[in-house]
Amino acid sequence: MRSEEEANRAVDLYGDTVRRICMIHLKNRADTEDIFQNVFLKYVLRTAPFDSPEHEKAWIIRVTSNACRDLLKSFFRSRAVSLDTLIEKPQEMPEDHSDILEAVLALPEKYKDPIYLHYYEGYTAEEIGQILGKNTNTVYTLLTRARKMLKTRLEGVTENG
Repeated sequence: MRSEEEANRAVDLYGDTVRRICMIHLKNRADTEDIFQNVFLKYVLRTAPFDSPEHEKAWIIRVTSNACRDLLKSFFRSRAVSLDTLIEKPQEMPEDHSDILEAVLALPEKYKDPIYLHYYEGYTAEEIGQILGKNTNTVYTLLTRARKMLKTRLEGVTENG
């Protein structure tokens, strides 16, 4: 089990990344906070050392992504409507960012992680492949297809909007 100092350091370093990945997948603050807690609980309970800071970050990203997918596949989740959807209005974003965020969120699930890791976290295709357990060429294909989808969607927004 890791110390409180190690846990606090990890939350400080990776907390924003975990929250952003969760929001991309779940689009819900409450579920994001649940996954956030679960990820860092798993981190604290993990006894095996990490080879490097990059290995630690990749592990956290992988655990976060898997936890989000597991939640989305759960029986309860498929039959529930979030209170955020019913009660709250989405937080306002600057106009130019909201279109991009909408387009990214509209991507099929398999494209969201590579796009996020490449553009927001700055990983290369080879590093993304290692993190997601995919071939590097597969990552390049996913990024290319995602960019085409984003371009098509965003061109449609600018023409119509």
